[in-house]
Amino acid sequence: MFSLLVLNGPNLNLLGTREPEVYGYETLDDIVTHLSKVAEEVGSTITHRQSNHEGELIDAIHAARGVHDGIIINPGAFTHYCYALRDAITAVNLPTIEVHLSNVHAREAFRHHSVIAPVALGQITGLGSSGYEWALRALVRHLQKKR
Repeated sequence: MFSLLVLNGPNLNLLGTREPEVYGYETLDDIVTHLSKVAEEVGSTITHRQSNHEGELIDAIHAARGVHDGIIINPGAFTHYCYALRDAITAVNLPTIEVHLSNVHAREAFRHHSVIAPVALGQITGLGSSGYEWALRALVRHLQKKR
């Protein structure tokens, strides 16, 4: 059984009502509920945290070392400039998959760059909430191969 940390950054607490034409109508609770079921299906557990504060996300990543086997993160707008978040991911040395609901590469130019992607196992964008499920399944497969 693997323990996974799922982190969501700023404004993702507003999913379902925030620009639903871009981010969909599902709430963050809907996504986490579904992801918990998928985790159980593949013999794993998730712990979820959402914060609009950079430091809280960094603290959660630091606390993951020795507790969780991997991280799934949607850094929100922190994706594009938060080197401290990137450094935290590097420091804990846990396999991490970056997820975005929308296709960030088809949106405004500033969204095309991720400071997280170079230190992540992979990046999933544009698949809506399904991206979280694919990230979880891919992360579990990766961890199984490392055993």
